[in-house]
Amino acid sequence: MEFEEEPCRMRDEDPEKQTDSMEDKQHQFQKTHNFTNEDGNIVSQTEMNFTSKRARKAAGKGSLACTECGRSFNNRSNLMRHMRFHAGEKPFACTQCGKSFVLKGGLNRHLQVHTGEKPFTCTQCGKGFTSKSNLRDHLRAHAGVRSFSCDQCEKTYVFETNLKEHLKIHTGVKPYTCSFCGKRFSVVKSLQYHQSIHTGVRPYLCFDCGKTFSSPGNLKTHQRIHTGEKPYKCSHCGKSFSHSPTLRDHERIHTGEKPYQCSSCGQSFARSSNLLIHKKKRCLSEQKIL
Repeated sequence: MEFEEEPCRMRDEDPEKQTDSMEDKQHQFQKTHNFTNEDGNIVSQTEMNFTSKRARKAAGKGSLACTECGRSFNNRSNLMRHMRFHAGEKPFACTQCGKSFVLKGGLNRHLQVHTGEKPFTCTQCGKGFTSKSNLRDHLRAHAGVRSFSCDQCEKTYVFETNLKEHLKIHTGVKPYTCSFCGKRFSVVKSLQYHQSIHTGVRPYLCFDCGKTFSSPGNLKTHQRIHTGEKPYKCSHCGKSFSHSPTLRDHERIHTGEKPYQCSSCGQSFARSSNLLIHKKKRCLSEQKIL
């Protein structure tokens, strides 16, 4: 904490007299305004005042506490906004797609998806984004930093939170159920995107061709057709791709990896699509023989 110095109030006085006067006052103050605390230590009046003031300030700050989690707030309006998270209340709804939000700021950011407004621009490729956080994520893609890898498959992620969400797929636990068809999902976003098949809601619009999508990720992937962006680069030959799965399939040409195996004949393939073609041809040939 910084303290501002008070301007000197002594004017037109002899400096030596000022010094003597200040020393006398300080001696008198120390003599008459010292106290002994509970530990038996001597504490000055100044220290007592400062401690008392700090205690009062601490008591006043954050005096409104959330009864659910104990978090403190400076005023009642902030506390009431916070309580919406616990209550599940989302009073701010999008008039275009029906998605609702706890805070008005969340709704305002969401509306940029529909309006196409992208005020945050990448200095490396010129691509625009609706928020600073999305721009930061994009810049990491330029840097090629995908530090978090799944130990059960070959997927990699920029953020640990994305990896944790992905790992739910491998556990086999699917707590989210579609109310239309009963299909279950391990990730809530997958359920939301799936339900758009039943509802027909595709709120994410491509402003270049007018095509709509059920998720922002699908829209983002589609837009690379128009922009020509190929952010995924092969570390072996330098060839670039629009989609990370395409890059992974391509890199197997260099590594010789063939993870997709036919359960009937044991033949392996670098791509799942090649395995499906193989199975169809084999099944057809076996049916003809029979």
